[in-house]
Amino acid sequence: MRKNFGAKPWCYPQPVFIVAAYDDNGTPNAMNAAWGGIHYDDRIALCLSAEHKTVANILATHAFTVSMADTAHIAACDYVGIVSGNKEPEKFAKAGFHSTRSEFVNAPLIDELPMAIECELISYDSESCHMVGRIINVSADERILGANGKIDPAKLRPITFDPVNNDYLVIGEKVGKAFKDGMVLKK
Repeated sequence: MRKNFGAKPWCYPQPVFIVAAYDDNGTPNAMNAAWGGIHYDDRIALCLSAEHKTVANILATHAFTVSMADTAHIAACDYVGIVSGNKEPEKFAKAGFHSTRSEFVNAPLIDELPMAIECELISYDSESCHMVGRIINVSADERILGANGKIDPAKLRPITFDPVNNDYLVIGEKVGKAFKDGMVLKK
């Protein structure tokens, strides 16, 4: 038997993205965004309301980064989601974040968060809150790379948002091999 909950914005996993952009003075700001994902091979889509300072910054600079929130920085990542940059101009610093300018787009990389997608703004619709960015580069700190030179989720320890219980959950346990495990049924 299933229980019906009605139309809800619930899905698993729901990534916790930390979106960052510079303001007109080159000061970084960041926000927590749990509604988003890969849109095409070279695009990311986010649901961000126009009232956010980070959104205003993105519209002004046409660039942003999307970092993966991780277990080591849960408090900082949650903080940038519950405090408005419109009310707290030192929000980025108070979160304990430091930034380095991306080599590829006019946006800050958050030094503490070891993986980021660096993007140029393609479009934004303030009515639907739908933002689309073109992925220009993905960067990762060497400390989260495995012996194969690729990102190791067990080292990254990204978190997801549980929208049903308002919890953060960690990702990292390998349970199978994509594009291989299903081959046993392909006989």
